[in-house]
Amino acid sequence: MTGMVNNEGGVWVKTIGVLTSGGDAPGMNAAIRAVVRSGIYNKLKIMGIKQGYKGLIEGNIEEMNLSSVADIIHRGGTILRTARSEEFMTEAGRKKALNVLKIFGIDGVIVIGGDGSFRGAEKLSEDGIMTIGIPGTIDNDLGYTDYSIGFDTTVNTVLDAISKIRDTTTSHGRANIIEVMGRHCGDIALYAGLGGGAESIIVPEEEFNVDDVCRKLIQGRNRGKLHSIILLAENIINAYNLSEEIEEKTDIATRVTILGHIQRGGSPSAFDRILASRMGARAVELLLQGKSSRVVGVKGNEINDMPISQALSETKDFNKNMYELTKILSI
Repeated sequence: MTGMVNNEGGVWVKTIGVLTSGGDAPGMNAAIRAVVRSGIYNKLKIMGIKQGYKGLIEGNIEEMNLSSVADIIHRGGTILRTARSEEFMTEAGRKKALNVLKIFGIDGVIVIGGDGSFRGAEKLSEDGIMTIGIPGTIDNDLGYTDYSIGFDTTVNTVLDAISKIRDTTTSHGRANIIEVMGRHCGDIALYAGLGGGAESIIVPEEEFNVDDVCRKLIQGRNRGKLHSIILLAENIINAYNLSEEIEEKTDIATRVTILGHIQRGGSPSAFDRILASRMGARAVELLLQGKSSRVVGVKGNEINDMPISQALSETKDFNKNMYELTKILSI
């Protein structure tokens, strides 16, 4: 570590790097902007590491200034770009990364990403580099924080799709299965399903019975309902197979819409911009305090931080009360 030790035993960092890793999420640019501007405000040199850990190994790094982050708070994606790197998870790969950090005089690294990205940051910390993680993932699958950057925007993207799909579904008197992302977390389906008035929400945290879904569809048809929306989290059941089974059991025409990567794009919501700005500034503050191997999160609208190891060990609590509410409101 090249930072200078101050009189109180903390560490004065002089140069910090910032990277985005894993899947992109709306609001990452707002976080980058906050890191760069907070760093410059505190007289730090800021280095942008492009293409995540892959770019770190390859030395794809350049200094950032105020102009580097002008007019990006409203943009989706990440100006630093992102990539996955299997090489970084090897000892040889990390040795290359450490050499690059030394060459560029980088004292600390701020990593914006999900659990895999945090594990990489933890490895860097073990090798003597100060690291701070910021949660940037649309899945909202990190148990230590209420929300991750990008989740709110993604939910709003799904809601917009539900509204458009409902228009055509109503016109044809159909049901529509909308498959959303989330990996192994059902939060996108749950929040968007509640906000969009879905009749059925299928998530990995709760068992589902196809007959229950079919019964709701039949009951809706019998009372004159012209459409039905079924929210399906990915990796549970093949959406097209589910559609065929529903049609066979109900004789209701059922279509499938897989939203895919459209959920990752778009201008971040006000919530995500504000959250990313607060988290980015806190990350810089933590490095200035000489802290390392920690992640920033939010609980009850208060920004906090904890050790990476603790954050990764916390399981994600599924909001069963909200899930039960969706069933009450979809009768």
